[in-house]
Amino acid sequence: MPDLASARQPAAEFDAIIIGAGFGGLRALHETRRLGLSTALFDAGSDVGGTWYWNRYPGARTDSEAWAYCYSFSKELQDEWDWPERMPTWDQVQAYLAHVANKFDMRKDIRFGTTVESCIYDEAANRWDISTSDGQVYRCKYFISAVGWFAIACQPPFGGLERFKGEWYMSSKWPKQQVDFAGKRVGIVGSGSTAVQILPVVAKAAAHVTMFQRTPNYVLPGRNHPLDDVDRQSIKDNYDAIWQQVRRQVFAFPMETSALTFDDVDDAQRQQIFEAGWEAGGFRFLFETFADILTDKRTNAAAAEFVRAKIRSLVKDPATAELMCPKYPIALKRPPLGNFFYESFNRPNVRLVDVSEHPLLEATEKGLRTAVEEHELDIIIFAIGFDAVTGPLTHMDVRGRGGELIRDKWDAGPRTHLGIAVDGFPNMFIITGPQSPFSNVPPVVDAAVDWIGRIITKARAEGAEAIEVRPDAVDGWVQLMQELLDSTLLGAATELKSWFMGANIPGKAHAPLHYFGGAAGYFDELKASRDADFGEFVFEHARSTAPA
Repeated sequence: MPDLASARQPAAEFDAIIIGAGFGGLRALHETRRLGLSTALFDAGSDVGGTWYWNRYPGARTDSEAWAYCYSFSKELQDEWDWPERMPTWDQVQAYLAHVANKFDMRKDIRFGTTVESCIYDEAANRWDISTSDGQVYRCKYFISAVGWFAIACQPPFGGLERFKGEWYMSSKWPKQQVDFAGKRVGIVGSGSTAVQILPVVAKAAAHVTMFQRTPNYVLPGRNHPLDDVDRQSIKDNYDAIWQQVRRQVFAFPMETSALTFDDVDDAQRQQIFEAGWEAGGFRFLFETFADILTDKRTNAAAAEFVRAKIRSLVKDPATAELMCPKYPIALKRPPLGNFFYESFNRPNVRLVDVSEHPLLEATEKGLRTAVEEHELDIIIFAIGFDAVTGPLTHMDVRGRGGELIRDKWDAGPRTHLGIAVDGFPNMFIITGPQSPFSNVPPVVDAAVDWIGRIITKARAEGAEAIEVRPDAVDGWVQLMQELLDSTLLGAATELKSWFMGANIPGKAHAPLHYFGGAAGYFDELKASRDADFGEFVFEHARSTAPA
C-alpha cells in the first residue's frame, strides 16, 4: 500500500518522538534529553498525567503506597516532594507529575492537545512518520510509545443512551467540572476497581445509588491514611532501603514478600497471619501472609474463604453479602482496594443488583432495563474497564516493515521481547507494553527506560542506523510468558473475563498480556540483556537489511 504519511512533507524532524505524558513518557523524555537527542512528546490531554489526567472520577486514587509510586532516578526529586497520603488521589499524582515536568523544564518539548493517529515506518529512509490529528506529519529515528495500559475504554455494551433523559458519564473520561450528585438517583455499571472507589464517595451525596454487578470481587481494605512530617522524613531517610525492597519484591511494592507456606503453620496461626495482613491494608494481604497464595490451591482457598468471611461480617444484609462473595480463587481477577466499600452497602440509600443472570439490556428514557426490572436513574456512571495493555497500540495505525500492522501481528496475542521491542518494527520501543510485568508501574518504567537509553547509546556509539530484535528472541519471550502463567493459578482468569488475559473484550485473543515472573525477575531479564551486550538484537548499518 502507498506510504501516505511519508508522501507529505514532515512538519519537523526529531531524533525521538514519544507518545504519552504519563509516568512512562516523562521518564523517557528525561532520558532522551540526557542522551542529547532532540525530542518531541505528544499527548492528547491539556496537561501531564496520562492515566491520571483522564481518570479523575470521584474517589480515584492509587493502590500503591505513594513513596514507591514515583520515580527513583533523581535523589533531589524524591527528597523535595512531600506526599500527603499513603495512597495518593488522582490529583495528587497529577500534581507530582506536573512538578516533575516543571522541575526538569519538560513542557517546552511537550505538545498537548495533540492526538497521534498513525505511526508508520519508512524503510527507505529508516525513519518513523508520526501523523497527528491536526494534519501534520513529524519524522523521527526513534519512536517510543508510552501510551500505557488504559487508554482505550470499553464502550457501553447496550444501546438506548440517546433516549436517556438524565446524565451519563464514563469514568475513563471524567469531566473537569464537578458533577453534582446531591439528591440524585445514581447507577454505577461495573464492580471492579473503579466502581469500588466511586461508590463510597457518591453514596455520601446521592439520594440513592445502585451498583450493577456482573462478577463480585475480593475487595481488600486500602487502609489509606494521611502522612505527617515524621512519616515523610522517615521515608526520605530510608529511601535507599525502600528502593532495594521494591526491586526485589514480586510486584515492585515497598513491602517484604512472605516466605511462609501453607504447611509451615497450623490453622490458628494461619488465621492470625491473615488477620494481620488484612489490617495492614493494601496488597499486604496477598504478599505478606503466605508465599504460595498464587501457586497453591489450598493456600488460595484459605485466603479466599477468609475474605468471604470478612464480607459476611461487614455487610449486614445476608443476601447482599452472599451476592458479593466471589466463588473463584482469589487474585484470578485483580483485587481492588476499597475504603469503606463493603460498609457502604449498610447505608439505606445503596443497593446491589446482580446482573449475572439478567444482564442490562438497554438504556431507556428513565434509566436502565434488565429483562426483569427497569431502574429509574438520574445519572449513570459506566465503570466497565478497558481494552487494556495491547488496545492503546492496536487501536492506532502502527505499521512496521512492509506496512505490517501491529494489530495484525498481535492478532493471536502480543509478541514482544522484554515487553519493549517488536520484530519488524525497528527503532520502536514500548514502555509498560504488553508482556511487561503486572506490577507497580513507576519502578518498572525507571528500569525499562534505563534499558532503552543504554541500547540507544550502544547503537549511536557503533553508528548503527536501526535496532531490531531478532524473531527468535520474540518467540522465546512469548513462550516464557506462557510458562510463567502456567506456574501460577492465573490461567483460569480467562473464564472470569479478566482483562489481564484479554478476556474482557469480545473477539480479543486470550493470551497472557503480562510477564508473571515478578518484577524482580523482570529486572534480572533486563540486566541479562544488558550484560549480553544486547545480543538479541541486530544493529543495522545497511538500512534495508532485515534481521537474521
